[in-house]
Amino acid sequence: MVKYRRAKVAGGCYFLTLALQDRRSDLLFKNAALLRRCLQDTQARLPFRLPALVVLPDHLHMLMVLPPDDADFSARIRMLKASFVGALRQQVGSEVRTNAKGEANIWQRRFWEHLIRDEQDYRHHVDYIHINPLKHDLVTRVRDWPFSSFHHYVRQGLLPIDWAGGADVEIEDAGE
Repeated sequence: MVKYRRAKVAGGCYFLTLALQDRRSDLLFKNAALLRRCLQDTQARLPFRLPALVVLPDHLHMLMVLPPDDADFSARIRMLKASFVGALRQQVGSEVRTNAKGEANIWQRRFWEHLIRDEQDYRHHVDYIHINPLKHDLVTRVRDWPFSSFHHYVRQGLLPIDWAGGADVEIEDAGE
């Protein structure tokens, strides 16, 4: 098995991207409530904070802040993915299949991870998360995408409801 080198910092903040195998799928969008329950279950079992999150049809981006004595974001991602697959299997008409290795046909094997370095890096990734539905032409205004922490930021007074304007916004790529 390939041994990936990942930056592991106890208490670190990570930008993570998880994608479906079928990038044309809208499985995450259709099952956003189920994904939310799986995230909450994972948080209850292996604590972490989610300062920012967006769920798109075929992938999700999040900022994950680990407890001060813990650097294992991979265990949380594994648990989240397994929980979501298990919950999907429970649904009537589930199309979850497994390959010869017993792996489900839902998630891409790997995920993107980036250790947040400083406050500027943090703000850049929060912005990237919130503007992602616009980047993918899913909406013309950030506020119109329902599955985003953007709405929490607005309620907290951290961002205005008309943040990022419309579709003419230039978007800098943070990685997917």
